[in-house]
Amino acid sequence: MSGNISVRYELQRSDFSLDVGVDIPMRGITGVFGESGAGKTALLRCIAGLERRASGRLVIAEEIWQDEAISRPVHEREIGYVFQEPRLFAHLNVRQNIEYGQRRGRREDVGFDEAVELLGLRHLLERSVDTLSGGEAQRVAIARALLRSPRVVLMDEPIASLDRARRDEILPFLDRLHAVLSIPVIYVSHSIDEVIRLCDYLLVMERGRIVASGKTQDVLLRTDLPMLGGEEAGAIIHAKALVHDPEDGLTKIAFDGIEMWVPGAYDTGARLRLRIRANDVTISRENPGPSTVLNVLPASIESIDADGESSELVRLAIGSEYILARITRRSRAQLDLRPGEPVLAQIKSVAVKNAPATGR
Repeated sequence: MSGNISVRYELQRSDFSLDVGVDIPMRGITGVFGESGAGKTALLRCIAGLERRASGRLVIAEEIWQDEAISRPVHEREIGYVFQEPRLFAHLNVRQNIEYGQRRGRREDVGFDEAVELLGLRHLLERSVDTLSGGEAQRVAIARALLRSPRVVLMDEPIASLDRARRDEILPFLDRLHAVLSIPVIYVSHSIDEVIRLCDYLLVMERGRIVASGKTQDVLLRTDLPMLGGEEAGAIIHAKALVHDPEDGLTKIAFDGIEMWVPGAYDTGARLRLRIRANDVTISRENPGPSTVLNVLPASIESIDADGESSELVRLAIGSEYILARITRRSRAQLDLRPGEPVLAQIKSVAVKNAPATGR
């Protein structure tokens, strides 16, 4: 699909107002992140046509769905909506729930068999929905949404109500959808870990406004957004796997000619997305010598910004990539760190996942 999803909406309630304007890529997964009450669900409901009091404009790949003159009714908007709760039909089995979506679809972008295979549902088709786990039920809900052959899929915190085990069960299937499907997904979450794992593009919302938007790795580097700071502050780096060391359970990866070791086994040439938390990066001026830290990389200081009463966030350039380091104000003063200076970044821990096919 080409073009963008152009969204312009205003909505006024007694205790809340929404005022947003943004262009969203017509590919990959776009995350909508923010605290409870920020307006994330309200934004999705506007796109779906469920907020009758909302005014604005919605254009899907140059096709106008809503403006001052027209507004497609809900049933005519080619949207697959996945709610926080699966909302399956109790009187239908798994197969029938999925086929319900197929009956409502207008095209054959995603067939029944493809959806079933992608979401690992073949062995569940004849089951009653009241026998499913939370993760299984949500996978059925996603399959049903896909069989509507939507132009856009909206997911409103689809795994927020699941426990940790069920979330871990469904996330690989979301990874698979991301890698295989070309349908754009707008994914609401209050979990920065979900956003980092799944999303290519990111909107950050606060009090009914979009305060940041762009590629996920770029938005995460914003040190002026408190909700992206604190313990969760960090960055994403894209790399390729070079070689696996089975003895130590590590894989050597590379980006921009820079090599480092990460935990896990990855096939040579695999494209990886690395999550590096600011709390797991320290800075030195000289090589620290033998250490338990495997990755000590040459870097340069891009900027230094306050982050709380006693700490600061340092943005570091490593090749063409960027990471963040949280250090104390005293440490910055003792090392006399300044923007533009070369330093060594010591990376203590890295979270790794296979990058989606739509990523860089």
